[in-house]
Amino acid sequence: MRYFLELRYLGAAYCGWQRQPDQPSVQQTLERALTTLLREPIEVTGAGRTDTGVNASYYVAHFDCSAPVSDPAQTVYKLNFLLPEDISVEGLTAVADDAHARFHAREREYRYYIEPHKNPFTRRLTWQYYVPLDVGRMNRAAALLPEYEDFTSFAKLNSNNKTNICHVMRAEWTVLADGRLCFTIRADRFLRNMVRALVGTLVDVGRGRYTPEDFRAIVESRDLSRSSAGAPAQGLFLSDVRYPAGIFERNRSRTSETGN
Repeated sequence: MRYFLELRYLGAAYCGWQRQPDQPSVQQTLERALTTLLREPIEVTGAGRTDTGVNASYYVAHFDCSAPVSDPAQTVYKLNFLLPEDISVEGLTAVADDAHARFHAREREYRYYIEPHKNPFTRRLTWQYYVPLDVGRMNRAAALLPEYEDFTSFAKLNSNNKTNICHVMRAEWTVLADGRLCFTIRADRFLRNMVRALVGTLVDVGRGRYTPEDFRAIVESRDLSRSSAGAPAQGLFLSDVRYPAGIFERNRSRTSETGN
């Protein structure tokens, strides 16, 4: 039997999603809890990697087990009891045996949060950046991203990517009611460190280091040395993963983004 899990996590205590031999990961922590609960070895496959310190306000993973889960709601309750406080499972859904959390995902969305003032309550979940930013300039630059496919300028070195081609559907900055800046970007796939490198470069547009046309030139250069340093990990959230309707549909009532 195959099941999809919907979950959320804070990334501060983990080396990222993917299992590592000598560091705690979200994948490893979830597998340990599932193995204990279901009393058989469980391996979990995630919708994609998140890097060290990066959060997920919505994440999807799948696992196989030998017998049907008789009471999904009770299983979620028990699983959350076993998991640490920084990982929360929101739903458990039976799917087709060939449904795949990673390969069947068609779109992914990230959000990045910038806090323009010193705030002790958001410092672990935002980039606290106090230089005034021109959001209009940042949006003019961000609006260029759907025109391009090759994002080599924002790809981490030595990532062993088979391709640096991504298709961006949306890239936009908004100012939230509490004054935080939120960058939302949606694409079919993302490269390692891509969103953080984009945010860092767009912030440099907002503070006047680059113009939107300079940003275009950086994208077209396909040269990582032209982009800015990546934004800090704690402000980044994987916020959505979308699948074809016949594979899996997100239950939004379970996974509201309180505060993010």
